[in-house]
Amino acid sequence: MIVTSTTVQTAVRPPKLDYQLHTLDNGLTVILSEDHSTPIVHLQLVYRVGSKNERPGRTGFAHLFEHMMFKGSLNVLPDSHLTLVSRVGGEGNAFTSEDTTTFLETVPAQYLPLVLWLEADRMATLRIDRATFEAERQVVKEERRWRYEDTPFGLLTEIMYDQAFAVHPYKHTPIGSMEDLEAASVEDVQEFFDTYYVPANATLVLVGDFESADALALVKQYFDRVPRAKRPVPRDIPREPPQTGERRVTITENENWPLPAVIVAHHITYDGHPDAYPLHIAAKVLSDGQSSRIFRRLVYDEQLAVSAFGAGNIIEDPNLFYAVSIVQPGRTTAESETALVGELDRLKTELISDRELLRAKNQFARDYVFGRSTVEDKASHLSHAAVIHDDITTADAEFDTFMNVTKEDVRRVAQTYFTEENRMVLEILPPAPAGRSFLRPGGDQ
Repeated sequence: MIVTSTTVQTAVRPPKLDYQLHTLDNGLTVILSEDHSTPIVHLQLVYRVGSKNERPGRTGFAHLFEHMMFKGSLNVLPDSHLTLVSRVGGEGNAFTSEDTTTFLETVPAQYLPLVLWLEADRMATLRIDRATFEAERQVVKEERRWRYEDTPFGLLTEIMYDQAFAVHPYKHTPIGSMEDLEAASVEDVQEFFDTYYVPANATLVLVGDFESADALALVKQYFDRVPRAKRPVPRDIPREPPQTGERRVTITENENWPLPAVIVAHHITYDGHPDAYPLHIAAKVLSDGQSSRIFRRLVYDEQLAVSAFGAGNIIEDPNLFYAVSIVQPGRTTAESETALVGELDRLKTELISDRELLRAKNQFARDYVFGRSTVEDKASHLSHAAVIHDDITTADAEFDTFMNVTKEDVRRVAQTYFTEENRMVLEILPPAPAGRSFLRPGGDQ
């Protein structure tokens, strides 16, 4: 029996999420979703501030604040936040992206008041002093060293975005630069907090074992006392101008760059745009796993690369679709470029196969269903829809949108975005050996 995409959709579509949406007087958005399957509650507090909200010369602030938010408040000692959560059998974490900073806790249901109080207290009374700031700045700088600067190919993403963007702050990544972190002052940090860590710039999501009316009363009890922001949150993000011609860049890196790399990148649209969904399918066909087109051609079939991968980075503002080859010793960057461009161009001229489309939809359906299996997963779906899409209904509607993508849709978006004038070809080369001019891998010129 041949299984069609319609059969897959009918068989696996998860039930819709049940939720309530509220806004407090101070501007805080509150989403409540009851789930009585287990006696736990997950809290997710999403601040709409990420690296794209940082000014030139002040990069890394959003990520720095992810750390600073655990350094104590008026009523909580430094580094005690997670200790208080773990003592009641819970767990917590935080992460920073280009668009948001998210704090989360999962606790036994009876401790919902505790985590609400903890989050409201640090939103209203975060401790920002010179000693704490200096200590966390050193922590973040060390994180940058071991995750990026001292790791082979660790700076690949940073280099790519710096070259691909001219004015949009996606030009820099969330970790920030050493120079900006070193130049930051306590006054800069306080201003950043006062501007972005305010109720009107936050979305609180609760999913778990509670009665919504009781949970909302608790939210109001703790968060209503957080004052409204004194001024509107700035949203003056510069728009990236359209690229009008192919860009070709060659960079020589330091000793932590052992092999040449080739990146082919195209500017694409934003998360929630109708074209974003077939672009997700294109990314799965090209680069999701070792059976994907790029990996199979460059690593297995033609042995041009020791590794080949790519992604469609589809986030709040228009971003990049890119493909990468880490060049095999003895092969040239030109060969990898030809193969990468060839696979992107192939999507423009040929329809993907029925098998590829079904595989991509099955992968999405699997991820979608398994990605809603816990209270944390459900909260993430709701917060993403509310914050990034500014439309909470997409938390459920996206499934059908993906299932309705056609092969013609994939070809159409490839023809729209994978054009020569919208292409950047970036070569990143290792340093030349002593006494040798290294202009192309494997050759003297």
